[in-house]
Amino acid sequence: MGVYEVTVVTGEDIRSGAIDTISISLVGVNGESAKKKLSHLWIPGSVSHYKVDTELDLGELQAVRLYKETYLIPVQDSWYCRYVHVLSPDGKLHQFPVYQWISGQTSVLIPHGKGRILSRTSGKEEEQKSRELEENRDIYKWKMYALGVPYCIHADGVQDLPLNEQYSSVKDISFQLNRSLVRIKGGLKGLMKCTHSWRSLEDMRAGFCFHRSDIAEEVSRIWDEDNFFGYQFLNGVNPMVIRKCQKLPESFTVTSGMVASSLGTSRNLHEELKNGNIFLADYKILQGIPANDSINGKKQYIAAPMCLLWKDPQDRLLPIAIQLGQSPGEQTPIFLPSDSKWDWTLAKIWVRNADYQVLETVYHLLHTHLFAEVFNIATHRQLPRNHPVYKLLIPHLRFILDINTRARKELFGPGGIYDEIIALGKGGCDHLLRKAMEEVTYRGLCLPDDIEDRGLESVPNFYYRDDGRLIWEAVESFVSSMMRYYYESDESVRTDPELQAWAAEIYHKGFLSNESSGIPSSLETVSSLVKYLTMVIFRCSAQHAAVSRGQFDFFAWVPNGPSSMKSPPPGAKGVSTLQSVLDALPDVSSTTIGMVTAWQLSSEPQDRRPLGTYPDVHFVEENPQQFIQEFQEKLAEISKTINGRNQSRRLSYLYLDPKLIENSVSI
Repeated sequence: MGVYEVTVVTGEDIRSGAIDTISISLVGVNGESAKKKLSHLWIPGSVSHYKVDTELDLGELQAVRLYKETYLIPVQDSWYCRYVHVLSPDGKLHQFPVYQWISGQTSVLIPHGKGRILSRTSGKEEEQKSRELEENRDIYKWKMYALGVPYCIHADGVQDLPLNEQYSSVKDISFQLNRSLVRIKGGLKGLMKCTHSWRSLEDMRAGFCFHRSDIAEEVSRIWDEDNFFGYQFLNGVNPMVIRKCQKLPESFTVTSGMVASSLGTSRNLHEELKNGNIFLADYKILQGIPANDSINGKKQYIAAPMCLLWKDPQDRLLPIAIQLGQSPGEQTPIFLPSDSKWDWTLAKIWVRNADYQVLETVYHLLHTHLFAEVFNIATHRQLPRNHPVYKLLIPHLRFILDINTRARKELFGPGGIYDEIIALGKGGCDHLLRKAMEEVTYRGLCLPDDIEDRGLESVPNFYYRDDGRLIWEAVESFVSSMMRYYYESDESVRTDPELQAWAAEIYHKGFLSNESSGIPSSLETVSSLVKYLTMVIFRCSAQHAAVSRGQFDFFAWVPNGPSSMKSPPPGAKGVSTLQSVLDALPDVSSTTIGMVTAWQLSSEPQDRRPLGTYPDVHFVEENPQQFIQEFQEKLAEISKTINGRNQSRRLSYLYLDPKLIENSVSI
């Protein structure tokens, strides 16, 4: 009984307002108030205040119900509500986070902002949650994209997605403008339609100047240095392939005599293997993958090379042997630094090409974009909006469905960028995704475990590892505080049916029930829940930044990361020349489109939300808000540490600076 003071806040996006009648009713443990009409004009960014008088003793408020109805003329209109606050007659503030679009003529039940798990809810709340999840399962439907790869959202285009998953106006305009401007710059030079090979590296450099970054400039100068070639396996855009080598693969028949000039007279290969100074980058996963039939009328080629690297006494990682295939023989020689300049250079270019294919398809597309999409869909289908795991994850799932839906049409769909400029083409992409799915492991998705399994715990100058550990530990501490606040025991985790359904759906739809992967299909303890959620958040934020933000820096100068090769790998030594390199590299058009694509995929559009930035207040309790503040303070410390480390480096490594990491996969 009494008067309730209601505050309703509309979103700030230019599309957020509406001309519709919005009404409200208050839902308490004892019943629901009569519907109260609020207003019919909702301006973006507006904060509106109302009073709701009810004679019914509602008891403790549990939810508010918002009604959206046509005003005067029936138009298709959508309204974005940020939140509703209700001050009860006894002076108690009740917070109801909304942060969603409401479309058409409908009513939406918004639960109280306090995080709740099913075991602690009333029968009425359980019924409300069930209705919410039923509606979400009708909206977020699974679709098999291709056999053997993770399921995706059932949507043919961005317009088919829920409005809540689509780019904001600011982000969409920024995305389209970025793409248009950079393509115009490339087009003005007449490069986009030029299908012949580059005449010289100098011509390529002239074409490269339409857009630059300091790191890309430096890469174009030092790309052929062995020291820089090795550096990229640790701190380039793909630090995920290299591992310590204690025994050479049987198919890689490198001898001590072959590498004696690299190791020096006082060392031999056997001792360096034993001492932990030898590392291997093996692209065996590319063996048997079909190449793109034609790019601009030319057949393309794929190799599955192996590259042996040595950590020298100055802690430099140097390539000492390269084999451009998995089967040794006369047609597959082992190239060495002592070979002719262009033999060795072309061998390294083939390794960089293989690295490009594996990065873009396995570690970028699959391990961040596609898995993040699965996390998003399962979260909406299985977790109600006041579940603490939903509240924790939702900022880290922002816009992933939008960018992935675009990518399925424009990047790896038929006739997209993969077909246009990449050696794999769409067919090879799907094939590689299937092979990669068979190799996915839970430990490989968790940074500390992955570093340990690859034997890279102590290798020096490994910035991805060092910065990544700081981020992982900060996220893990934050997640632990949050989950231990809501889950008091392991039993409360095991008996949460919504959480278990969420984990099971991810296991089945994302990891295709592959037991050998070690991906959990259920969560048994608080500790296992914390690790799993840390993995999810890290994948969607820091890991994506590590394998995405450096694409232009390292791939803009195409000899350092060619998207395709239009001549087969050399089958003999002593035959390669500069002309051989130019004939093998992508043509002018493909090079330019590759640079344009790398720039756009490295550039986050406007409406950014850096890691730990939560303008949408999903957690309303005091303790969780304190945990968020502590997380943000820790990230600020990490940012200072990372920037301090970079002061004396030849090449900065800022891809894991928390200020530059996006909360979610949104580009």
